[in-house]
Amino acid sequence: MRSEPQSGHRLRPIDLARRHGLSTQAVRNYEEAGILPAAARTPSGHRVYTPLHAAALRAFVALVPGHGHATATAIMRAVDQGAVDDALRLVDESHVLLRDDRRTLEAVERALRGLERQGGPEADTGSGPAGRFIGRLAAELGVRPATLRAWERAGVVRPARDARTGYRVYDEADARDARLAHQLRRGGYLLEQIAPLIARVREAGGTEPLAAALLDWRTRVSARARAMLSGSAELEAYLRARG
Repeated sequence: MRSEPQSGHRLRPIDLARRHGLSTQAVRNYEEAGILPAAARTPSGHRVYTPLHAAALRAFVALVPGHGHATATAIMRAVDQGAVDDALRLVDESHVLLRDDRRTLEAVERALRGLERQGGPEADTGSGPAGRFIGRLAAELGVRPATLRAWERAGVVRPARDARTGYRVYDEADARDARLAHQLRRGGYLLEQIAPLIARVREAGGTEPLAAALLDWRTRVSARARAMLSGSAELEAYLRARG
């Protein structure tokens, strides 16, 4: 239960600050940034806040975890300027970004499951310790050699070169990256989206250590989604308070 003064009651900067563990200077900074409505002043020049300012601060603090400080600031400024549609558009755009992040996560998870169905990312292909040349790997994946060269230019695969012939040589890690990229491409992802994900697999040392990273990623996506729900509830409360 909130124990805030009723409408029309005056609040000091310290009253707002204490509720959120902020400094009074932070509250003043938020007002100057347009996050809070402009406060009235006493004859002596002291700021006078009201429950409306408290509602604005609650909305902003609730929006930050889901939308980030910059977007939350832009949302509150738009509301303060009477541009509610612009504020709602910013909320919508954050939801789109979160949706895309979730879809990317799910695509990586599906791609990893696809590798497992193929016998695992380190499955024996009979290519020997020296690896395979581009034609062999292209045939395994059902793509053209030109496709693998395009993936290399995008940083998706990084084959070594045979010292004698100069031909590309793909070891098992390269083949794993290529299989994962192939799964993601089939899911409609662009090379510029795939390359950073493949880099994470390389940094993790393979797909197995990536499982923990994917779990953390999913946890963060879910936490952000719930934070957006909380932020939307407080924003709606603030919009109602403004009338």
